Amino acid sequence: MNYLEHLKSLIDPLADQPVEQAATLVGKALDNGGVIQAFGSGHSEAIAMEIAGRAGGLVPTNRLALRDIHLYGTAARSELERYDLERDPAVAHQILDAAPIHEHDLFVIISNSGVNGVVVELATQIKERGHDLIAITSLQHSNASTSRHPSGRKLCDLADVVLDNLAPYGDAVLPLPDGGAYGAVSTVTSALLAQLVVTRVVREQLDAGKVPPIYLSANVPEGDAHNLALEARYAGRIRRGA
Repeated sequence: MNYLEHLKSLIDPLADQPVEQAATLVGKALDNGGVIQAFGSGHSEAIAMEIAGRAGGLVPTNRLALRDIHLYGTAARSELERYDLERDPAVAHQILDAAPIHEHDLFVIISNSGVNGVVVELATQIKERGHDLIAITSLQHSNASTSRHPSGRKLCDLADVVLDNLAPYGDAVLPLPDGGAYGAVSTVTSALLAQLVVTRVVREQLDAGKVPPIYLSANVPEGDAHNLALEARYAGRIRRGA
């Protein structure tokens, strides 16, 4: 199969993922005034961006990132250059300490492997604090990997709802002649899962007679005024920027 054929073979099975259950948790958080807190490191941050602060998406969303420990916390800029930053469980505490988190917020953690120290510790702390947690991960990769967290647990062990992006171990799908592979798929399938959840939430809110808080594109004439008015409802709770 070529790359597009591989992607097509993965897209239809995504319909079997527990999107409805994830949407129920998101809807509950929104109804209670919560914000959707999304975290991903490396390329998984692209999926957090897919959830937080984009046209056609939900306004009460906030993106957490490794660099928050410097931008909003007390860590030196040099800390962001550590090769093992996402493997250090202590960093998860720094991220949460610097985050504008409220009681009814829901978390979405995106990690293809689901085994690094930061994501597992984040998930652990989130559940200990009583928040709902959705994971977007590759179960194939996670099941074939050893946890890098002292507990031995993985992201999929801690989440209330696990959305499997169906990426293979190693992510890429096209074999190289001398070993290895190219053509990663997790970004495509994870983004689709994120959008499936968001669109279901919005449809359920519309069916219930609610007005979902949705971003307009900032590149249409009325976009800025519309978006700023909605963002004002969540002043101090959502970050837009770096």
